[in-house]
Amino acid sequence: MALRALDNTMPAAVEERPKKVAKVAAPAAAAAVKDASPGSGKKKKKNDENSAPRATAAAGEQAVEYIPSEELEAAAHPKAKAAGLVAELDSKDWIRACEALNDARRLAIHHSALLNPILGKVMLAIVKTMKNPRSAVLKTSIMACTDIFNSFGNLLSSVSDDAFDKLLLQLLLKASQDKRFVCEEAEKAMRAMAASMPPLPLLKKLKAYVHHGNLRVRAKAAVAISHCATRMDIEAMKEFGMSALLQVAAELLNDRLPEAREAARSVVGSMHGAFAKEAAAKGKEEEDAPSVAASWESLCSLSLPPISAQAVAKIAAPQ
Repeated sequence: MALRALDNTMPAAVEERPKKVAKVAAPAAAAAVKDASPGSGKKKKKNDENSAPRATAAAGEQAVEYIPSEELEAAAHPKAKAAGLVAELDSKDWIRACEALNDARRLAIHHSALLNPILGKVMLAIVKTMKNPRSAVLKTSIMACTDIFNSFGNLLSSVSDDAFDKLLLQLLLKASQDKRFVCEEAEKAMRAMAASMPPLPLLKKLKAYVHHGNLRVRAKAAVAISHCATRMDIEAMKEFGMSALLQVAAELLNDRLPEAREAARSVVGSMHGAFAKEAAAKGKEEEDAPSVAASWESLCSLSLPPISAQAVAKIAAPQ
């Protein structure tokens, strides 16, 4: 340790070494000179300060407008649009595909007679667009499904079973996605499907998804089944099979997702309501007819194992 001078003066400042400066820009500058040299074969980059920014895929998707159904106007040349619709839907240009999907929506809303002859091919093409990774194409294709359901009602009478099965699977998968805007749009399309189509044939299609391996798909199918059940009278339920419908509800009551279990309780409530209405009508005609509660418990015990029968009967029991 150095000794301090006795004259109370500050020690002389020690000359510091100059700090080394990192040569960061040197390689880049050298590379720029090399690229700009005549023998390098590369063109010198222009200054981007005054040039317009390049269009990106994200910017393009933001430019796509999602038009509500009520704001879609009739097509200017509907026959020409219908003639080239399937080819346009199959376009590899995703912007053209979105435009074609909106044309399909216009035809469904304003020119359904022109769309009906080619509806099967159009639905298969729409199913293909629903697998597109572009969010804009995906959402517009689901919106097209909603408009077609609302316009055509019983879609099963207009398209093949194969086309409808593929469409139903894609809607269930999209309604089960983590992307909220896709999920909400698919749920809206499924509500339109359940409200516009006859409940019995749709219920027969949905029954197969009660055993699907994907939990969310099962739950969305359960919700659609509950929507069908609310629109069915006792005769339609009997045509499907009261025991079969009870078995579907009982299986969903044990599902892992609350959404499926709540839908199952709704199905049981709809069934009990229709059953009680018929039993009450019989009671007026037959004095010795059993009570509604006894008849319901008997149906449950005949259709289900004891534990399941007790759980189902308890849902409709008076509190």
